[in-house]
Amino acid sequence: METKDGRDFSRGLSAELRNLRGGAPEVMKAFSALAQSALAQGALDGKTKELIAIAVSVASRCDDCIGFHVKAAVDRGASREEILETLGMAIYMGAGPAAMYASHALGAYAQFAASKADAA
Repeated sequence: METKDGRDFSRGLSAELRNLRGGAPEVMKAFSALAQSALAQGALDGKTKELIAIAVSVASRCDDCIGFHVKAAVDRGASREEILETLGMAIYMGAGPAAMYASHALGAYAQFAASKADAA
């Protein structure tokens, strides 16, 4: 299977999410409030929370979620080694299908990390 370009994919996803926010504003406002609450600084920092989100995204086989949370993890300074350990846990919890989706997350990491390095 060809790896999707996570950067292009996330741009398209963002456009569709804007459409969804316009069509179902109250639902999306509630979802946004839930996300903000879950991501708020607490015992776990933002990077750790995004790594958890990547593991859940891989185990639940959600390419959209993978792209979104890998970008957020890269933006919060996640290293390739941290991504790989996270993917190891996702594979452990999600078995064979998670291994396939872990490859999607690793490809997305490479793309977002390269974009961040190019921007620096």
